[in-house]
Amino acid sequence: MQRLHWNLCAIAGVLLGIFCTSGVNGAAVMSVDFGSEYMKVAVISPGVPMEIALNTESKRKTASMLAFRDGARIFGEDAQNIGVRFPQNSYGYFLDLLGKSIDNPVVELYKKRFPYYKIEADPQRNTVLFRIGEEVYSVEELVAQLLHKAKEYAENTAQQKITECVIVTPGYFGQAERSALISAASLANLKVLQLINDYTAVGLNYGVFRKKEINETAQYYIFYDMGAYKTSAAVVSFQLVKDKATRETNPVISVLGVGYDRTLGGLEMQLRLRDYLAKEFNNMKKTPTDVFTSPRALAKLFKEAGRVKNVLSANADHYAQIENLLDDKDFRVQVTREKFEELCADLFERVPNVINRALATSGLSMDVVTQVILFGGATRVPKVQEILKKTIKQDLGKNLNSDEAAAMGAVYRAADLATGFRVQKFLTKDAVLLPIQVVFEREGESGSMRQVRRTLFGPMNPYPQKKVITFNKHTSDFTFDVNYAELDHLAKNEIPFLGSLNLSRVALSQVGETLKEHLTENVESKGIKAHFAMDDSGLFSLTGVELVYEKSVTELAEEDEESPLSKLGSTISKLFSSDKTEKAAEEKEQQDDGQEETTTEPPTEEQTATNTTKEAHAGNETTMDKTADFKEEEAQGQNKTEKPKIVTVKQPIPLEVTHLFTKPLSDELYEESKKKINELDKIERERTRRETALNALESFVIEANQRMEQEEYASCAVPEEIEQIQKSCAETSDWLYEDGSDADAKTYEDKLKELKKLTNDVYGRHWEHTERPEALKALAGMLEGSQKFLKTAKNLTKDFNVEKDVFTAVEIETLEKAITETEEWRNVEVKEQEKLKKSEPVRLTVKLIMEKMSLLDREVKYLVNKLKIWKPKLKEKKAKSNETDKEEAAAEKEDEAKEEQEEVVKDQEEDGPQVEEPQLPTEDTEKSEGSHSEL
Repeated sequence: MQRLHWNLCAIAGVLLGIFCTSGVNGAAVMSVDFGSEYMKVAVISPGVPMEIALNTESKRKTASMLAFRDGARIFGEDAQNIGVRFPQNSYGYFLDLLGKSIDNPVVELYKKRFPYYKIEADPQRNTVLFRIGEEVYSVEELVAQLLHKAKEYAENTAQQKITECVIVTPGYFGQAERSALISAASLANLKVLQLINDYTAVGLNYGVFRKKEINETAQYYIFYDMGAYKTSAAVVSFQLVKDKATRETNPVISVLGVGYDRTLGGLEMQLRLRDYLAKEFNNMKKTPTDVFTSPRALAKLFKEAGRVKNVLSANADHYAQIENLLDDKDFRVQVTREKFEELCADLFERVPNVINRALATSGLSMDVVTQVILFGGATRVPKVQEILKKTIKQDLGKNLNSDEAAAMGAVYRAADLATGFRVQKFLTKDAVLLPIQVVFEREGESGSMRQVRRTLFGPMNPYPQKKVITFNKHTSDFTFDVNYAELDHLAKNEIPFLGSLNLSRVALSQVGETLKEHLTENVESKGIKAHFAMDDSGLFSLTGVELVYEKSVTELAEEDEESPLSKLGSTISKLFSSDKTEKAAEEKEQQDDGQEETTTEPPTEEQTATNTTKEAHAGNETTMDKTADFKEEEAQGQNKTEKPKIVTVKQPIPLEVTHLFTKPLSDELYEESKKKINELDKIERERTRRETALNALESFVIEANQRMEQEEYASCAVPEEIEQIQKSCAETSDWLYEDGSDADAKTYEDKLKELKKLTNDVYGRHWEHTERPEALKALAGMLEGSQKFLKTAKNLTKDFNVEKDVFTAVEIETLEKAITETEEWRNVEVKEQEKLKKSEPVRLTVKLIMEKMSLLDREVKYLVNKLKIWKPKLKEKKAKSNETDKEEAAAEKEDEAKEEQEEVVKDQEEDGPQVEEPQLPTEDTEKSEGSHSEL
């Protein structure tokens, strides 16, 4: 049913306006919902508007696990299974470690939850490294390998290469985490079109499939997500908004308020249950060994706790049971839902806090919220739903695919951003969760330096957006810091998890020299302006710093040389210029009397809807501002006029940015990581090739032995051939389990080629004898159809009917001869073939039959096409009125004859001779269920 549901969604995607504009071979794009426990991959490609990509096990979600064992790299469910036996070799739940320093509380919590991992500090970046044997892997490298596997799943679904994606991220990810995720995607050879917050992606998916319900009145919803690692709630609005510039009306989803709890989720519940089961086993005193000291036993208990937790969502009690848990001792204990809820009582108390915090930051009350919609696996826990219903005092919305909604929303966004698709616009306005401010020092009235804070992006400010801050009183080199601003809207225990609250330090140089050089006479300074941007991935950046000043200049113009048309164009341009707007901005800056101030550059609709944030910045860039009033001074005897103009000049200021949060990968470290991952990919490709070749060789040996014992194959071979094939198969089988067990892929492939050479003749004869009856049946059908057509064609000659001279006598004779020769050839060849044994070389091959059918088909088609284009000669009108009835009767007869001809043509096209070439056997083709596959 779930598969059917999303197939219907894919169809709906077409109806919603997802169109490929680049043809059949257009580029495909993908999305990845990278959850802590599972990742879901969606793809859009030509012919497949919206679809979840299946993994190698044909499942719609893949465990976010990665394991290393015996030089091999394993993903997904296989990595989970390895983690039960070798927990220190299987890695998961590491997404939240991105961008974290080794001393972050998140890392400490991770070590406590998974004590069997060897975690070290990166000597250069002080970030997390996993020690795996002799190698160490950064979190970015582990994430990159999972993203690369997601890319493979998407490419297998789309049947083409994919290089662009949208990645779903937790909304609370800060600058360090988002930068690290972009680096990981780059290591996986993926270009990130956008990082989209999980609740935004889910909201977009919800709105896209309910577009008709959205109108000019804002509708408010809460999307509540409880996943494996965290819980979040977002208040969003859906509304139709008309853009003033384009006059288009499009639906918009706006995030108004967000609340989250980083450590509340299904993982913590599973760990509580794991520890309870461990204590119960210790209490049974089956072994003196403490189960908490055994990583393997803890891994088994963790897996069983997850299974029991899921079962308790639908049942009141269930037995947890593990064979050979520790020291060959089995474990079995009953767990009730009541006991589970008791273990997680303090966690359930935190469930409503997330919604309350989201409402508080949005400034709305529950009264205006239409519905609370659930997504995330842990929302299936009955106690969670019970508490939420009591909190909101209304029914919960469960009409969303909680596993796949984020991936589907993100892939719709990917199609919008990609160049190969055209989608119906659905705009998104996300909200800043972690506010950002600029901190700098300036001299006060008393001469002492005081610290000034200016908020650039406040809590719940929409983005993407640009901001400008102006420094009016700095006349020498200075620095300013970019930090997280007030975080009062967050829970107190959340602040330490953010890590460094200082983002970057910006040092400006050559300020004094630049001011001295450019601020001369007739020049008015507009201050030093710093330009900031937050793109639609939530990434903050400083796009440039420049000195802005205005100076008056005069321009000598030849008044007599200016044409009337030029004057008219100049006058019209003045009418539509933005002088009033610019003047108002200039007056505002002058009123500030040199004080630092912040101005906002609101984004356009195009900036909101696309992942493009461009900041054009060129050295010594000059823009001409036209003044509102021009005075014309006429001088008698002169033909020149002086026109004063104000020129706005922007002079770049050199700057240096120092990151104060977790350092991103340097170029050197990035290249090292890239090389390491490429080596792993190469090893995996070789391993896959070897496994494929080994399986193919083993299967062929078994199949060949079985076929030589079957009468239908043995009858097609002489005893010497059967003996040789069986002997070679036996030798190959012995070699596989002895010396060949460690052979490489090429050796297996060469062995397979040798065996195929031995069996090709036998398999080829078997195929011929099996397929010949069908080919002869097709030939008989063609001959029968040709005979019917010939009979009709003879009636359409001049000798038979003067008015129906479609075919000539030569054409009729040619077709008749072709039919006769084909029948004679068939009868002779069939008799001769029947005299031969099946083990002898084949005389009447399928290929020869096909060639005869092709020749006959060509003759028939020539006549059929001629009949299609034939037109009767026009008859002379008879003048006598007494012959009118005869003409009408003749016309009726002619119409009947024409209809008869059309039916003949139609019959020949539908039921007549057609050549359908069966697939000829090749060396590498294989056919199932006893049919021959080799020639």
